[in-house]
Amino acid sequence: MAARRVWTAVGLTIASLWMIVLPARAAVAPIVSVPNVARTSPSRPPAGTVWAWGLNNAGQLGNGTTTALSGPVQVKGLSDVIVIGAGGGGGYAVRRNGTAWAWGVNNAGQLGNGTTTDSSVPVQVKGLTDITEITGRGFNGYALRRDGTAWAWGDNSYGQLGNGTTTASLIPVRVKALIGITAISSGYQVGYALRRDGTVWTWGHNDQGQLGNGSTTNSLLPVRVTGLTRVIAVAGGYLGAFALRQNGTVWGWGSEAPGDGTSNSLVPVKVIGLTGVTSITGHTPAASSRDGTVWAWGGNFYGQLGNGTAGTDRSLVPMRVNSLGRISRISDGPTALGRDGTVWAWGPEITALGVLGATAVPKQVPGLRDITVVAGGDYTRYALVGAG
Repeated sequence: MAARRVWTAVGLTIASLWMIVLPARAAVAPIVSVPNVARTSPSRPPAGTVWAWGLNNAGQLGNGTTTALSGPVQVKGLSDVIVIGAGGGGGYAVRRNGTAWAWGVNNAGQLGNGTTTDSSVPVQVKGLTDITEITGRGFNGYALRRDGTAWAWGDNSYGQLGNGTTTASLIPVRVKALIGITAISSGYQVGYALRRDGTVWTWGHNDQGQLGNGSTTNSLLPVRVTGLTRVIAVAGGYLGAFALRQNGTVWGWGSEAPGDGTSNSLVPVKVIGLTGVTSITGHTPAASSRDGTVWAWGGNFYGQLGNGTAGTDRSLVPMRVNSLGRISRISDGPTALGRDGTVWAWGPEITALGVLGATAVPKQVPGLRDITVVAGGDYTRYALVGAG
């Protein structure tokens, strides 16, 4: 497996808080500017379809090509989709019949179809039924079944499959000792799960305290994150994670600016200044609040803070994102879903010149309406059209 994990940074050097990397074998394809997305998508995209835009060197857009696009294009062959997720180099979807689908980078088996061949169109993840949630990052994918069990596939160098071994798997295996799971998330070589009792469990890489249990020892099996109760959402990041509690507060751990004014913590600490939070994200740390505002913290090399600046001026505490209307949900990228079904994005993006650039203020993604779910990967973003 090591021979397949030769990675290199793309474009400018990434800020120290996290690193976004791509397979060295795949160059950034020329981008195609789409000034009028109405030519690419209908005025009202069909319900249950998935749309993608951004980097496409390994088929991340799922449209059968490897040409990057600045505007949304429909992911091929998917209908009746109810859930979407993003990996580091591809997308995931769950159809109404409970089957799971994946596309994009597959050098470590991230697609879960028994191969290590990239795919520019969705392929079915093997052996999964009754799936309610799906996600991924780095070299792994994770899925949640209706019966409350969690499943994982891909690389397993640090125990991120959670099955008590370090043996990789090209198809899903069950994460051991977990029942009653209601939500899952993925860090970089780390898995996270939220139990019905409001506790958070995690497994895999822990050199920066990603497991939140007070140690820096990897774990091949799920361990409980220290001190967290009444959690309603969890979001894995590159070197840490975040949890949203019932009282609307956010807690962070690891070395991804946990949000308390410090740069690292081995156990959860309260993110400063956030109340009434309704959604969180971890790879580009951000939160949306009940009043429709969005707050971001951490690295800002590519304008991830959304405050009009870009560079090395990271923030260890949340800052309000500018130029946004009322937002209902935040996702990685960063990508925001408006209460009116519109989509907004800022931070790292591929420019018209095919190089990595920065968007320091949120911009509305053209051609998308009636969106119910958004998901952001590394330079590629996804949107699901809901019924309406």
